[in-house]
This record gives sequence, C-alpha cells and structure tokens, in this order.
Amino acid sequence: MKVNIYYGGRGLLDDPTLYVVNKMQEVLTELRVQVERYNIYEHKNSIATLPQTIKDADGIILATTVEWLGIGGYMQQFLDACWLYGDKEKFAVTYMQPIVMSTTYGEREGEIALANAWEILGGLPCSGLCGYVEDLVSFEMNHDYTVIIEKKAENLYRTISQKQKSLPSSNQAVKQSVLRTQSLELTPQESEQLSKYVSDDLYVKKQKEDIEELSSMFKDLLGQTEEDEEMAYVMELEAHFVPQADFTANYLFMIEGKQKPLSVEIHNEEIQIHYGQNEKVDIYAKLSTGVMDNIVQGRMTFQRAFMTGEMTAKGNFKTLKMLDQVFIFN
Repeated sequence: MKVNIYYGGRGLLDDPTLYVVNKMQEVLTELRVQVERYNIYEHKNSIATLPQTIKDADGIILATTVEWLGIGGYMQQFLDACWLYGDKEKFAVTYMQPIVMSTTYGEREGEIALANAWEILGGLPCSGLCGYVEDLVSFEMNHDYTVIIEKKAENLYRTISQKQKSLPSSNQAVKQSVLRTQSLELTPQESEQLSKYVSDDLYVKKQKEDIEELSSMFKDLLGQTEEDEEMAYVMELEAHFVPQADFTANYLFMIEGKQKPLSVEIHNEEIQIHYGQNEKVDIYAKLSTGVMDNIVQGRMTFQRAFMTGEMTAKGNFKTLKMLDQVFIFN
C-alpha cells in the first residue's frame, strides 16, 4: 500500500498541520505503508506536474493550514492542476483524507472544501480531520489529541485496505450532469505531457514569443490588406484621367465588396479620389468589382455598363456620359 501526502501550507515551524502530518506519517509507516510526502511550496514552479504523482498511490492525504481565509494558494493551485491535467480514471479509485488545521477561523469549511473538490474530481473521500490550534506547544503535549490523530491514520489505512464504499453524493451527480472538463478530450498520457509543457517556463516563454510573432505578422498582413483596399482603383483612375475644360462633377461609386464608397471629385484639371462619403454628389453609381475591373482594364466603358444594366446610376445623364471622356482606358 502506498499513501502520498500533499502539504499545502507554507512550511512554517509553528504550523500545526506539520505536526499532524508528521504524526500520521509515523503511524502509517509503522503499519508498513509506503509514504511519500510532497511539500507543494517546494514544487511551486512545477505544480502542474504533481497530479501525475498520484498514479501509483492507493490513497492520498491533502493537508493544509487556514491562516486567515480558505485552504491557501498552493493547495488551490494543486487542485486546479488535478482538474486540468490529472487522470480522472485514477482519481476514481483513489481515497483522499483531508487534514485542515487552523490558527484562525475556518478549519471546518476548509475540510469540506477539500472533500467537495475531491468528490467533484471523481475521487473517493475519507473521513478527515480538522481543528483549531491556539498554542502549538500545548497542542503537541495533549495526549488525547495525539490519540485522535493516530486513530485517523489507522482509519485511513483500514479504509484503503478494505476498499470501503460510500453512498452516492450530490457532488458526483453535479459533475456528471452540469460540470464540463476542458474542451480538449485528452488521454491521460496527453494530459501528462501537457502538464510538463505547462510547467516548463522556457517552453511557455517560447510559445508566447511565437504567438506574439505570429500576431505581429498577421497584423502586418492585415494592415497591408487594408492599405490595398484603400488604394483599389485609385491609381488606375488617376493615371487615365483626361482633364476637360470648364467641367466640374462629383461621382460616388458604390462598389460591391468595398466597405466604403469610392468618391471622385473633378474640378477642371484637378481630381481627387478617395474612399469615403461625399456630401455633394452629381452621379450616384452602383456596380460590382467585376464590372469595375472590366472598365479600368479597357474591356468595357461606363456608358456600356449603364446601358446593359451592369451598372445602375442616378443623376444627370449628361454628367454620366462624361465619365468616358474624363477617363479613357485603352
């Protein structure tokens, strides 16, 4: 039989949980149980890989100290890692005994939190131990307290060896009907590999750098695309512009697929072309990109597009006919 102890406190000398854990470890060792202990604060940079150490354990002890509120950050991180990267099939046959000692208020809530967490993970909870310690010396010297701790260790041994069953709990029902694990359906081996990647700071840093590089590249491409969008047909119209004396007109082309209309302002020999609205419009035209491509490539005229219905227009017909004089595409 093997039991793993996961201690989630800060490792302070006056931590009462350490005394309880040491005493339970002595009893389990006397019962010829192989005990392996993990101080989570010593593995704070690799907590994501700790759930994999449960694979060869018949039971575990989750021990932590309530110093001001709740079970503490290290233990919570460990439980988060169990949820994200742990082998749920293994948890389903693993017994867990919660140990929560308090130097303030909240030891019972802490014990219940650990038990609930393990049940939601699919594991098998055992009867736990919790208590409030005001003075560590008097606590250690109290024989009755020592007997209680030893009995709890014996109960854990008996529960695991006899594979005791427990009644169904609502936490299991909630897990099956409401809660959902991570969207990626991973095998235990894939989860273990993922946890190793997550705990590797160099790997994570490299991945973040690669993501930033890709994001920057796509932003550049997007910027180029937007720039190309703003310049579509502008250079072609400017290059084939033929000034007409005493001619002024404002054209607005609604081209399908373009977010903004193409505005063309002609004033004698000057021309301004840009994408955007224009308050004063003489000709309002609507056409597709294919028709506009044919016009600027010389395969079709504005007049022909209008006569065949491939371009619709509103405004002065004479001003519309002038398009083929101010823009000559050969």
